[in-house]
Amino acid sequence: MSNDAPTQSRKTLWLVAAVCIAPFVASFAAYYFYQPDGRVNYGELMADQQLPAAALKLTDGKAFALAQLRGKWLFVTVDDAACDAYCEKKLWQIRQVRKTQGKYPERIERVWLITGGGQPAPRLSSEFEGTWLVNVAGSAAAGSAVLEALPHAGTLTDHIYLVDPLGNLVLRYPRAADPSRMKKDLDRLLRVSRIG
Repeated sequence: MSNDAPTQSRKTLWLVAAVCIAPFVASFAAYYFYQPDGRVNYGELMADQQLPAAALKLTDGKAFALAQLRGKWLFVTVDDAACDAYCEKKLWQIRQVRKTQGKYPERIERVWLITGGGQPAPRLSSEFEGTWLVNVAGSAAAGSAVLEALPHAGTLTDHIYLVDPLGNLVLRYPRAADPSRMKKDLDRLLRVSRIG
Protein backbone atom coordinates (compact mmCIF):
# COMPACT_ATOMS: atom_id res chain seq x y z
CA MET A 1 0.00 0.00 0.00
CA SER A 2 2.89 2.34 0.70
CA ASN A 3 4.12 1.89 -2.91
CA ASP A 4 0.74 2.91 -4.37
CA ALA A 5 0.41 6.09 -2.26
CA PRO A 6 3.33 8.02 -3.88
CA THR A 7 2.18 6.95 -7.37
CA GLN A 8 -1.36 8.12 -6.63
CA SER A 9 -0.02 11.39 -5.21
CA ARG A 10 2.07 12.01 -8.36
CA LYS A 11 -0.93 11.36 -10.62
CA THR A 12 -3.02 13.79 -8.59
CA LEU A 13 -0.24 16.38 -8.71
CA TRP A 14 0.10 16.04 -12.52
CA LEU A 15 -3.66 16.26 -12.95
CA VAL A 16 -3.84 19.47 -10.87
CA ALA A 17 -0.88 20.93 -12.81
CA ALA A 18 -2.51 20.05 -16.17
CA VAL A 19 -5.80 21.67 -15.11
CA CYS A 20 -3.95 24.84 -14.05
CA ILE A 21 -1.80 25.06 -17.18
CA ALA A 22 -4.51 24.17 -19.74
CA PRO A 23 -6.13 27.65 -19.89
CA PHE A 24 -2.74 29.28 -20.61
CA VAL A 25 -1.95 26.79 -23.37
CA ALA A 26 -5.44 27.19 -24.87
CA SER A 27 -5.25 31.00 -24.83
CA PHE A 28 -1.77 30.93 -26.42
CA ALA A 29 -3.01 28.59 -29.17
CA ALA A 30 -6.12 30.69 -29.78
CA TYR A 31 -4.13 33.92 -29.97
CA TYR A 32 -1.47 32.66 -32.38
CA PHE A 33 -3.23 30.00 -34.44
CA TYR A 34 -6.96 30.82 -34.59
CA GLN A 35 -7.95 33.54 -37.03
CA PRO A 36 -11.66 34.37 -36.68
CA ASP A 37 -13.61 34.80 -39.92
CA GLY A 38 -16.15 37.23 -38.51
CA ARG A 39 -15.72 40.98 -38.56
CA VAL A 40 -17.76 43.92 -37.40
CA ASN A 41 -17.81 45.94 -40.61
CA TYR A 42 -19.78 44.97 -43.72
CA GLY A 43 -17.64 46.86 -46.23
CA GLU A 44 -14.17 45.59 -47.05
CA LEU A 45 -11.53 47.47 -45.08
CA MET A 46 -9.06 49.22 -47.38
CA ALA A 47 -5.31 49.51 -46.84
CA ASP A 48 -4.21 52.94 -45.68
CA GLN A 49 -4.43 54.95 -48.88
CA GLN A 50 -5.31 58.58 -49.46
CA LEU A 51 -7.14 59.77 -52.54
CA PRO A 52 -5.08 62.31 -54.51
CA ALA A 53 -6.13 65.95 -54.19
CA ALA A 54 -6.09 66.28 -57.98
CA ALA A 55 -7.48 69.31 -59.84
CA LEU A 56 -10.69 68.10 -61.50
CA LYS A 57 -13.79 69.69 -63.00
CA LEU A 58 -17.48 69.34 -62.28
CA THR A 59 -19.79 68.58 -65.18
CA ASP A 60 -20.78 72.26 -65.25
CA GLY A 61 -17.11 73.20 -65.90
CA LYS A 62 -16.33 74.57 -62.42
CA ALA A 63 -13.01 73.63 -60.81
CA PHE A 64 -13.16 70.90 -58.18
CA ALA A 65 -10.78 68.91 -55.98
CA LEU A 66 -11.63 66.15 -53.53
CA ALA A 67 -9.58 68.13 -50.99
CA GLN A 68 -12.35 70.75 -50.81
CA LEU A 69 -14.57 68.09 -49.17
CA ARG A 70 -12.05 67.35 -46.42
CA GLY A 71 -13.76 67.23 -43.06
CA LYS A 72 -16.68 65.22 -44.50
CA TRP A 73 -17.30 61.52 -44.99
CA LEU A 74 -17.65 60.73 -48.69
CA PHE A 75 -19.53 58.06 -50.57
CA VAL A 76 -17.79 57.74 -53.94
CA THR A 77 -19.09 55.91 -56.98
CA VAL A 78 -17.72 55.63 -60.52
CA ASP A 79 -19.87 55.38 -63.65
CA ASP A 80 -20.29 56.61 -67.20
CA ALA A 81 -22.51 59.65 -67.78
CA ALA A 82 -25.06 57.39 -69.54
CA CYS A 83 -25.72 55.79 -66.11
CA ASP A 84 -27.35 52.37 -66.49
CA ALA A 85 -29.81 50.81 -64.02
CA TYR A 86 -27.06 49.64 -61.67
CA CYS A 87 -25.50 53.13 -61.65
CA GLU A 88 -28.88 54.62 -60.68
CA LYS A 89 -29.26 52.00 -57.96
CA LYS A 90 -25.91 53.00 -56.44
CA LEU A 91 -26.80 56.70 -56.54
CA TRP A 92 -30.13 55.89 -54.87
CA GLN A 93 -28.41 53.76 -52.19
CA ILE A 94 -25.90 56.41 -51.18
CA ARG A 95 -28.63 59.07 -51.11
CA GLN A 96 -30.84 56.90 -48.89
CA VAL A 97 -28.02 55.89 -46.52
CA ARG A 98 -27.14 59.58 -46.13
CA LYS A 99 -30.78 60.45 -45.40
CA THR A 100 -30.92 57.86 -42.60
CA GLN A 101 -28.38 59.80 -40.56
CA GLY A 102 -31.11 61.80 -38.87
CA LYS A 103 -29.84 65.20 -37.80
CA TYR A 104 -26.31 64.62 -39.13
CA PRO A 105 -26.62 64.17 -42.90
CA GLU A 106 -24.39 67.21 -43.42
CA ARG A 107 -21.44 65.10 -42.24
CA ILE A 108 -21.70 63.03 -45.44
CA GLU A 109 -21.20 64.03 -49.07
CA ARG A 110 -21.83 61.99 -52.24
CA VAL A 111 -19.44 62.05 -55.19
CA TRP A 112 -20.11 60.59 -58.62
CA LEU A 113 -16.90 60.29 -60.65
CA ILE A 114 -18.14 60.40 -64.24
CA THR A 115 -16.02 58.57 -66.80
CA GLY A 116 -16.16 58.81 -70.60
CA GLY A 117 -17.15 62.48 -70.70
CA GLY A 118 -20.61 63.75 -71.48
CA GLN A 119 -23.37 65.01 -69.23
CA PRO A 120 -25.72 62.91 -67.12
CA ALA A 121 -29.41 63.21 -67.97
CA PRO A 122 -31.07 66.26 -66.36
CA ARG A 123 -33.47 63.87 -64.61
CA LEU A 124 -30.52 62.30 -62.73
CA SER A 125 -29.10 65.68 -61.77
CA SER A 126 -32.36 66.70 -60.17
CA GLU A 127 -33.24 63.31 -58.67
CA PHE A 128 -29.84 63.02 -56.98
CA GLU A 129 -29.43 66.71 -56.23
CA GLY A 130 -26.58 67.37 -53.83
CA THR A 131 -24.34 64.73 -55.41
CA TRP A 132 -21.05 66.16 -56.68
CA LEU A 133 -20.93 65.35 -60.42
CA VAL A 134 -17.22 65.19 -61.21
CA ASN A 135 -16.03 64.78 -64.79
CA VAL A 136 -12.86 62.70 -64.42
CA ALA A 137 -12.57 62.28 -68.20
CA GLY A 138 -12.34 66.05 -68.66
CA SER A 139 -9.05 66.25 -66.75
CA ALA A 140 -7.31 63.17 -68.10
CA ALA A 141 -4.15 62.92 -65.97
CA ALA A 142 -5.76 64.08 -62.74
CA GLY A 143 -8.85 61.94 -63.32
CA SER A 144 -6.72 58.88 -64.05
CA ALA A 145 -4.79 59.39 -60.81
CA VAL A 146 -8.02 59.41 -58.80
CA LEU A 147 -9.43 56.34 -60.56
CA GLU A 148 -6.16 54.43 -60.17
CA ALA A 149 -6.26 55.10 -56.42
CA LEU A 150 -9.55 53.18 -56.13
CA PRO A 151 -8.81 49.46 -55.70
CA HIS A 152 -11.43 47.20 -57.25
CA ALA A 153 -12.41 43.58 -57.66
CA GLY A 154 -14.16 43.00 -60.96
CA THR A 155 -14.78 46.41 -62.51
CA LEU A 156 -14.38 49.83 -60.95
CA THR A 157 -18.07 50.55 -61.48
CA ASP A 158 -19.07 47.58 -59.28
CA HIS A 159 -18.24 49.34 -56.03
CA ILE A 160 -19.24 52.10 -53.68
CA TYR A 161 -16.34 53.54 -51.66
CA LEU A 162 -16.36 55.27 -48.29
CA VAL A 163 -13.69 57.93 -47.70
CA ASP A 164 -12.96 59.42 -44.27
CA PRO A 165 -12.77 63.17 -43.48
CA LEU A 166 -8.98 63.12 -43.96
CA GLY A 167 -9.28 61.81 -47.52
CA ASN A 168 -8.37 58.18 -46.74
CA LEU A 169 -10.16 55.26 -48.33
CA VAL A 170 -11.83 53.34 -45.52
CA LEU A 171 -14.31 50.82 -46.92
CA ARG A 172 -15.23 49.31 -50.28
CA TYR A 173 -18.71 47.89 -50.78
CA PRO A 174 -19.40 45.00 -53.15
CA ARG A 175 -21.69 44.97 -56.14
CA ALA A 176 -25.35 45.04 -55.07
CA ALA A 177 -24.40 46.11 -51.53
CA ASP A 178 -27.02 45.94 -48.78
CA PRO A 179 -27.93 49.56 -47.80
CA SER A 180 -29.01 48.58 -44.28
CA ARG A 181 -25.58 47.06 -43.59
CA MET A 182 -23.89 50.09 -45.15
CA LYS A 183 -25.91 52.25 -42.77
CA LYS A 184 -24.68 50.22 -39.78
CA ASP A 185 -21.07 50.74 -40.86
CA LEU A 186 -21.64 54.47 -41.23
CA ASP A 187 -23.51 54.71 -37.90
CA ARG A 188 -20.54 53.14 -36.11
CA LEU A 189 -18.00 55.36 -37.84
CA LEU A 190 -19.93 58.58 -37.22
CA ARG A 191 -20.45 57.65 -33.58
CA VAL A 192 -16.74 57.10 -32.86
CA SER A 193 -15.30 59.73 -35.23
CA ARG A 194 -13.89 62.86 -33.64
CA ILE A 195 -13.54 64.47 -37.05
CA GLY A 196 -16.13 65.06 -39.75
